[in-house]
Amino acid sequence: MKKLRGLQQACHFGPTVIVTTIAFAFGTYYWWEGPAYVIALTVALGQLVVGWSNDLYDYKDDLAHGRTNKPLVSGLITPQYLTKWLRFMVPFSFIANLLGPLGIKGGLVYMFGIAWGVAYNFYFKFSAFSPLPFAIAFAALPSSIAISKGITPPLWMLLGGSIFGMAAHFINVIKDMEEDQVSGIQGLPQRLGTKRSVFVAITLIALGVLALYLTM
Repeated sequence: MKKLRGLQQACHFGPTVIVTTIAFAFGTYYWWEGPAYVIALTVALGQLVVGWSNDLYDYKDDLAHGRTNKPLVSGLITPQYLTKWLRFMVPFSFIANLLGPLGIKGGLVYMFGIAWGVAYNFYFKFSAFSPLPFAIAFAALPSSIAISKGITPPLWMLLGGSIFGMAAHFINVIKDMEEDQVSGIQGLPQRLGTKRSVFVAITLIALGVLALYLTM
């Protein structure tokens, strides 16, 4: 039970639930409730890869900042234990998404978004282009479900997903801004600072709403 709780915390449970819920909503819209549950499950598996790789990569930094809310720092699980699960989940989530309702095309699009999420963990979080993986991944999620039904993703989906994804990035960084800057993490929000990042996040949300209004 202790290790299960650690794996749950390491996957960034809140964001994983949000993404899974979005997947279920689009799955219900484009398919129906039955396949939507399967889509939600396979999407959640991909989110485990992103969350677990993030906690594993950030372990030393979390330890330095005494982030005892992180399971690796609190001792709920060890880096070795999380690594074993990650090595299993990477191929399993890939196969599950391709063999599930998303199919080959939809599954590949979704896993393309997951690849960008992992790339953020290892590279883009230190780059001025840090919003890019969020823009791609948040557009890929609903698009993969539309594609699974042979539908070309509409403009509102691509624009809305990309813009709201970038807004989520800025919002997520704000709470750890000072600690990130101390650690030398120089993504775009960290370079802009808290006040300007708040402004950018609000602006992106407004632009996202406007994009949906104009394109839907």
